[in-house]
Amino acid sequence: MKYRIQRAVSLLLALVLTLGLGVDASAAQVSDDLNQTARYIHTTVKAPQVGSVGGEWAVLGLARSGYAVPDSYYTTYYKTVETYVKDKKGVLHSKKYTEYSRVILALTAMGKDARDVAGYDLTLPLGDYDKTIWQGLNGPIWALIALDSGNYPMPQNKSAKTQATRQMYVDCILNRQNPDGGWSLNAGAATSDPDITGMALQALSRYQDQAKVKTAIEKALACMSARQGSDGGFSSWETANSESCVQMIVALCALGLDPEDGRFVKNGKSLLDALDAYRRADGSYCHTKGDGGNGMATEQALYALAAVQRAETGKPSLYDMKDALSLGSGNQAQGLPGKHQDVKPAQVVTPGLTFSDTNRHANQAAIEALAARGIINGMGDGTFGPDKTMTRAQFAAIVVRGLGLPQKAVTVFDDVKSGQWFAPYVGTAYTYGIVNGRSADTFDPNGTITRQEAALMVARAAKLCGMDTEMTPLVVRDVLAQFTDYVTAADWARAGLAFCYQEGILDDSALEIRPKAAIKRCEIAQMLYNLLDVAQLL
Repeated sequence: MKYRIQRAVSLLLALVLTLGLGVDASAAQVSDDLNQTARYIHTTVKAPQVGSVGGEWAVLGLARSGYAVPDSYYTTYYKTVETYVKDKKGVLHSKKYTEYSRVILALTAMGKDARDVAGYDLTLPLGDYDKTIWQGLNGPIWALIALDSGNYPMPQNKSAKTQATRQMYVDCILNRQNPDGGWSLNAGAATSDPDITGMALQALSRYQDQAKVKTAIEKALACMSARQGSDGGFSSWETANSESCVQMIVALCALGLDPEDGRFVKNGKSLLDALDAYRRADGSYCHTKGDGGNGMATEQALYALAAVQRAETGKPSLYDMKDALSLGSGNQAQGLPGKHQDVKPAQVVTPGLTFSDTNRHANQAAIEALAARGIINGMGDGTFGPDKTMTRAQFAAIVVRGLGLPQKAVTVFDDVKSGQWFAPYVGTAYTYGIVNGRSADTFDPNGTITRQEAALMVARAAKLCGMDTEMTPLVVRDVLAQFTDYVTAADWARAGLAFCYQEGILDDSALEIRPKAAIKRCEIAQMLYNLLDVAQLL
């Protein structure tokens, strides 16, 4: 009953409005949950591909959430789409036209025109009525949602047997409404499905001025209200799941209704309460209660939370993209409130910079985001060398650049001479407490940096960024105990390693830490990118 209780609290807090301190606790909780889940998606879906999981829904959810994501994340995805479209010669699928609709939605959310992607009009297939409806009700539903998202004109498809119109798709959906008032994949089913019903309502939400649409919507809402479970949630195919909650939440927001509308509160529990029951501590969501985090469930939960927040803040609905992103508009994060005054976000200086050996690399987005800001460099021949190692001096340089620190000409180490290129970076990193020497008078600038050294230095940098890096020995042990080789990490490095794993700066999916192994350039790029992301400096 989290959201219901918090909404009640927010009503009590309304008394302080006269003091100028009005707070909506429910809205604040939605915002907190949204940001955590957006951060989870952003750090786990590092290089979105064309696909229903780890692709368009992740991009759309992030783009519509308001969460600070660097432009490079979206531009990298767009390049991936262009390559994919070229490879496919513009034919994303010969039968499933929802493939076009899904990509259109992601591109439109980014502010891109889906009618010109690598020279292909991705809306064109949706002008073919027969082929669009071939796969069933999903076809017309998502065709309408996609075309309406960017107010695209109905494409005139000369090869179509039947040229589609919006009204034809509306009527197709209406004609498939079941006797009980909802919709299902199979026409005429005795029991309607909340997933498909929610999607149908989303598609019809723009056409409520039509009397027949309005009537159909009211019947569907009554049907779904009766189908709602005692816990506020829904079941599909006789299984209670998070995605069914999501589609109905998005539907209510699209229709201009409160997701905690009285018709959708059972035993004091709303749809938001039901969805929250699937939430995990790391911000991910499971498909069914008790399961582990699920990619599809998490991506759908993200855009449901975005839909709710948009409704609560008076923004256009999830699929009404008149306020789509404008890449390259200069939106820049300012960092956490407690950061050191000298820490500054690095500005993009070479947008779109790429390397020949990082295309579709797992760390491509991170590498290109840092390179675009002049934080990390390539090898000088158009390559990045993702699997090469990095020296201690090079690492000091990229951390100093990443935090935007003013350079300090400090001579501390005998092996760092004032005329050497890395001297100001080492001096600066030392001055701000990011690095130490191998000894009191040697730094070993050309020595290879290890994974545990990188983690410790990144943790120190995080403290400058305003992050709380303090961890008790018990917490450190609990975080590291999941790794088979944690005892091989040096005592001085364990707290730094634990911090990096806890904050998602290091990926905890591996079985080993390999603390003394030389860290690769691609891994360092991802670490620093993750730090700057968490510290709101991208």
